[in-house]
Amino acid sequence: MAATTITDLRLLDITFTDILLTIHFVLLLLITLRILSRYDLTASARLAWFVVILSLPYIGVIVYWMFGEIHLGRAITHEHRDVIQQLHDKDPEVLGAPQTLYRHIAPEYQAAFAYGAAVTGFHTTMGNRAELMPSAAAARARMIEDFDAATDHIHVMYYIWLTDETGINTAKALIRAAKRGVTCRAMVDGMGSRKMIGSKVWQEMAAAGVQLGVALPFNNLIKVLLTSRIDLRNHRKITIIDGRITHCGSQNCADPEFRVKPKYAPWVDIMTRFEGPVVAQNQMLFASDWMMANPETPLEVFKYPTANVSKDNKPIDGIAAQVFSDGPTQRQGSTPQFLSTLISQAQHKLIISTPYFVPDYSLVNAICATAYRGVEVIMIVPKNNDSFVVAATSRSHYWQLLEAGVRIYEFNGGLLHAKTLTIDGEIGLIGSTNLDLRSFDLNYENNIVFNDSALTADIIQRQYDYIRHSDEVTKTQVASWSLPKRIWNNVVATIGPVL
Repeated sequence: MAATTITDLRLLDITFTDILLTIHFVLLLLITLRILSRYDLTASARLAWFVVILSLPYIGVIVYWMFGEIHLGRAITHEHRDVIQQLHDKDPEVLGAPQTLYRHIAPEYQAAFAYGAAVTGFHTTMGNRAELMPSAAAARARMIEDFDAATDHIHVMYYIWLTDETGINTAKALIRAAKRGVTCRAMVDGMGSRKMIGSKVWQEMAAAGVQLGVALPFNNLIKVLLTSRIDLRNHRKITIIDGRITHCGSQNCADPEFRVKPKYAPWVDIMTRFEGPVVAQNQMLFASDWMMANPETPLEVFKYPTANVSKDNKPIDGIAAQVFSDGPTQRQGSTPQFLSTLISQAQHKLIISTPYFVPDYSLVNAICATAYRGVEVIMIVPKNNDSFVVAATSRSHYWQLLEAGVRIYEFNGGLLHAKTLTIDGEIGLIGSTNLDLRSFDLNYENNIVFNDSALTADIIQRQYDYIRHSDEVTKTQVASWSLPKRIWNNVVATIGPVL
């Protein structure tokens, strides 16, 4: 009897193991077929996913289920696109006019502006003014000064809002504004600002009358896991005051010491203060995010006092600028395509700073091609990155870039968080977008691309300040890297498309 029981248990154990293996095999087969059938994956991305699911039994299947699909669900995608269309239809003057591009942008630089307009609907505007802030502290002080002078409304959207000195001072400024009758709307990302959402200061803002919103919240985690990805985030940093002023750049609402990752501090950011019709485009972008989190908000509450600045179709002085935004509910691949177009327009000099360099191959090739045709190309990245995976992936591209003639500098004065791009001393891009696959595929981002020699010169001067605090990377140094280091960098880069 005892022998029979043991045999039965062994049979049961074998049967249970066989069931697990069968389930795993079926899931593996289904995911493989899904990867092969997707039209939105590059060959390198497919290969990366095959490496993950085959090298990590069981775990790889779970990883793909959680992070493999880049979407928020069909309903949310359609809803977001409908909201954007409603905003565009109600106030089309905010979008600008296509002919402005051809009147005010030199032909050799028109392609990127035209492509950006095709993605977002935002055309080039004239009559803008801009000021590069001297530092992160000065940028926040100026922003709070603008809050204290506001008379109608303040709108803010931050990926990360910490309860540090910067975060609390910003909240207090919003509370002061709300108490004197200014309409204040404050929005944060559900993951990046999760501690702020649960804080006392968040409650104090609500009590003072500040309207609050959370982008991509975690109030139904199971639904998120089943229908979307938990790492699809709103990475934007938008500030609007009275529809007349906008602050644009890389700075979150946090101290440079960045308490959540103090080891890499200070975070080195860059911010620009704009006035003019480009503010209305940023206002509309904020409105699209706000209405997704607060669908009961009527379209009429959003005001665009800077939209109509051109009268009688006469030319307007000032900076030519337009908003370029992107996100997982918009056209896939638009950001690397826009950046590749922008980079390919460089005639003499291209300077890029980015904290996270995990590009797709089209962007790497665009940068290399620009250097090969004789353009001076400079890239500035952090020496000590807060992500060892990003650092390894970035360095896997160094040899290819250096071979093309690109000069690479690693910033050693903290974590260089500034996202800047300048071309020929004429064209500039500033905003929230990193040169990585997260910004390209997963995050909602906001930027302003502009044509102005004075503002571009100011940003170039800042870029050279970064270079003065950097170490140049040479081909000799890269060639001397140990075999294990080279293998590590390339192994990590192989799965770069799934990071």
